[in-house]
Amino acid sequence: MTFRSILLFAAGALLALAPVSLHAQWQTTTYTLRGGWNAIYLHGDASHTDIDTLLAAHPGIISIWRWNPNPTQTEFSASPLIPSAGTAEWSVWTRGAPAASTLFTLSGQTAYLVECSGAASTTYSVPIAQKALPPRATWVRNGANLLGFPTFSNAGVFPLFTTYFSTFPVAVSPSSKIFRYNGGPLGPANPVQIFSPALERLDRTRAYWFDSAVVGNFYAPLEITPSNPDGLLFGRSGTLVTVRVRNRTSAPVTLTVAPVPSASAPIGQEPVTGPVPLKRRTFHAPTATHVETPLATGFNEVIGPQSAIELNFTPDRALLTGAGNTFYASLLRFTDSANLIDISLPVSARVSSLAGLWVGDVAVTEVTSRAPGATGTRSVARPFPLRVLLHVDNAGVARLLPQVYLGKLASAPTTLGLTTLESALLPSAVSDAIRISAAHLPLDVPITAGSGSVALGATLVRTVTLPFNDRTNPFVHAYHPDHDNKDARGNPLPAGVESYTVTRTCSFTFSPTPVAGADALGWGTTVLGGTYTESVRGLMSYTDPATNTRRDDIELSGTFLLRRIDESGSITLN
Repeated sequence: MTFRSILLFAAGALLALAPVSLHAQWQTTTYTLRGGWNAIYLHGDASHTDIDTLLAAHPGIISIWRWNPNPTQTEFSASPLIPSAGTAEWSVWTRGAPAASTLFTLSGQTAYLVECSGAASTTYSVPIAQKALPPRATWVRNGANLLGFPTFSNAGVFPLFTTYFSTFPVAVSPSSKIFRYNGGPLGPANPVQIFSPALERLDRTRAYWFDSAVVGNFYAPLEITPSNPDGLLFGRSGTLVTVRVRNRTSAPVTLTVAPVPSASAPIGQEPVTGPVPLKRRTFHAPTATHVETPLATGFNEVIGPQSAIELNFTPDRALLTGAGNTFYASLLRFTDSANLIDISLPVSARVSSLAGLWVGDVAVTEVTSRAPGATGTRSVARPFPLRVLLHVDNAGVARLLPQVYLGKLASAPTTLGLTTLESALLPSAVSDAIRISAAHLPLDVPITAGSGSVALGATLVRTVTLPFNDRTNPFVHAYHPDHDNKDARGNPLPAGVESYTVTRTCSFTFSPTPVAGADALGWGTTVLGGTYTESVRGLMSYTDPATNTRRDDIELSGTFLLRRIDESGSITLN
């Protein structure tokens, strides 16, 4: 495997098996309910607490029924419009009857039937805090679909069914049947069939039955699809999310994209420090470069008929302040000039920590020698590479590593992790582990001696000492009598007789801005680089006749570039 493929494989394996972090960008939706039976649709997720707690202040709600789509639709006792406990299509929560309940939380992008006490003339206003979710929908061919849609409310007026479904007309065709719940008991008047979709408004808070012989995933005439299916979730080190917007209609549409602050987190949930400072990333053709523009108030974008565009967003991490892992969250709202859609994508990011494993190379471009006859600093014919393995732990301690293993650890709970010891790996998983090595460093010795830290604008200095009697010292040969550090009688010799202690002082100065040839995307979070210098002492020893001083150093300089392949601040060391 090439080194690049090893890195990609290792990073992918660790990310795939890493625990999923929860992200919450909050918004509150108020539902107007009537006595009897209602159908609502949650565009966001409210499973942060159980239903008893969520609706403790609304005792008028008696029961909630969640429709579970089933492609076969074979288990309804009478009609899909009338819920029946115990069938596969329905999960139910009943107030005061936990033993009889099969539904305990309200998940997102889901339709529910809600039964309230009182007559249809009795109304309830129920606000529900939800985590924003990207939209989605699944239409099954056999049976009915209970669905809701992210429509736009223009001064309290929603779009007409026929307008909204103009690009998916089978849903409202004469052969299809649409039903809505108006409150009151189940019966001929509830739910009621909508016979004139051209006159009916599509309320985003309601769910409707569609009895249509159709399959598909239609949820809006403009489809909003982020490259991350969960939204614009950048975490500690994410750099770019692309949102594809497809205009299904036959007319051009002006899309408006605007940042919106998150509502306050409910009690017991991680607090939101502030909105995520977003930047829009565009390509500037004249200079063939990418430009990042702060997204302060939003922007408009025209999308042609039946065409699509891609929008790129990145967080401005310089504005994400606070302790490592501090949580920022907001929403990115999409509306259109036809007043059809109102879709909010979740946006979140955390203050970055530089903890983790960084892998890359130094490119040595200049060498300065103090040896007699040397002509000072010389540029090399081509850059000489030095592999760098740098691990930063959770306390900020940086270690140069001669080798590192990425694999399942032997210690409980035998999860994927980092170690410098093969013996620390789970024996049955050693063959699956990845080893990365830096052959120019002493074996099995993590290096922490030195000063400085890993941070933009800072300098990290690490001193690599190779003892005169180390088996990897270039002066030592185990079988040559002139380089075995022994005299003629086999007695050990001190340093400086047959071999010398070699000391390398390595300095990494981290540039606050991208170095030449590096992209700004991810700089300071997933990519680090800057200038490199190294002083080597001990490889030669002589006295400068001009100054009568000992000169035994070689100076190297160049640049370095590192990429973080794992965010774990923990490592098992020798």
